[in-house]
Amino acid sequence: MAQQARARTAVQVAALVTAGILLVLGVLGFIPGITTDYGEMRFAGHHSEAKLFGLFQVSILHNILFLGTGLIGLVLARRVGGARVFLTVGGALTLGVWLYGFGINRDSAANVLPVNDAGNFLHLALGFGMLVLGLLLSNRAGTGGNLDTPLDRP
Repeated sequence: MAQQARARTAVQVAALVTAGILLVLGVLGFIPGITTDYGEMRFAGHHSEAKLFGLFQVSILHNILFLGTGLIGLVLARRVGGARVFLTVGGALTLGVWLYGFGINRDSAANVLPVNDAGNFLHLALGFGMLVLGLLLSNRAGTGGNLDTPLDRP
């Protein structure tokens, strides 16, 4: 029996796009040239001088977190509820990372990820964007039906 195509909802599409962006950022963080001072990258901590696009301070741990979060997003985006959880909880946690970066002494051992001003701005924008998308987007499929309505039915 052939599986019928189902429309994705706006919240699922947003979760898929966000997860894709996170995956791309995580991969790019491991590419010398795109990540400047690649040889100075550390597993974690503020001593990692590598910068994605020469702007966002990254470490191996930071890149792994982006990759892992992106993979989780791809899995959760398969269902409407999962997509919403990914965007809202992920957005709230990302805002928590922004607060962490805002509140710590960046030259201390507490700067584990590491974060800099550009990274803080990225975490703020990403977290706020995810949270808004997760809270405001519709559960309705692009065709006006719900997730359980096949596209080929009137």
